[in-house]
Amino acid sequence: DLRGRMLGLLPALRERIGSYIFAEEDSPLEVVVGQLLKAKNWQLGTAESCTGGAVAARLTSVPGSSAYFRGSVIAYDNGLKESLLGVNAETLAQHGAVSEATVHEMAEGARARLGCDVALATSGIAGPGGGTPLKPVGTICIACATPAGTVSRQINIDRGRQTNIEYTAQAVLILLWQQLAGHKEAELLKV
Repeated sequence: DLRGRMLGLLPALRERIGSYIFAEEDSPLEVVVGQLLKAKNWQLGTAESCTGGAVAARLTSVPGSSAYFRGSVIAYDNGLKESLLGVNAETLAQHGAVSEATVHEMAEGARARLGCDVALATSGIAGPGGGTPLKPVGTICIACATPAGTVSRQINIDRGRQTNIEYTAQAVLILLWQQLAGHKEAELLKV
C-alpha cells in the first residue's frame, strides 16, 4: 500500500533532507517547538514588529503553552524598540529598523527583559507601502536568541501584506526549531 511504501522511504528522506523535517505526523510547527521547549525546560518570549503579534498568537494557540511561553513585546515604533527592548539608537540609525543587526538586538533584549531562555524577533516591510530601492516591500529580518548565541536571517517575500506576515511567522518558528533541534546550518526554505 502507499503508506507502507512512503514509510519505507523515510530513512532515505531523513538522511537527505532531515534538517527540513520537523514532524513526521500531522503536527503544526508551534506544537513541535513547544514540545522541544518543554523537554529542555526553557521559557520563550517574542519581540515583534512587522508581525504584530502573529508569532505569539501561533505559539499561544497551543493548549498548555503557558508552561513555556513568557510573553511578547510588540514594538512597531523605533522608540519602543529602544526603551522596551534595549535596541541601541546607533544600530537603528546606522542599519535601520529592518536589519539583521536590529532584530539581533531585539531578540537579545527580549530574552533579557522577559527573563526567558529563548527569544524570537521579527522586523520587516510587510507592505503594501513602505519599501525603498534598498529595502523593498517584503524585506524581512528575523532572529533567535538562545543560551548558545543569537542567529539572524534576512528573507525576501512579496506576496501581499497578510501572506508576508504569515510567512514571516512561519520562518521565525522554523529558525527556532532549527536552533532547538540542532539544525543550525540549514537554510530557510525559499518561496
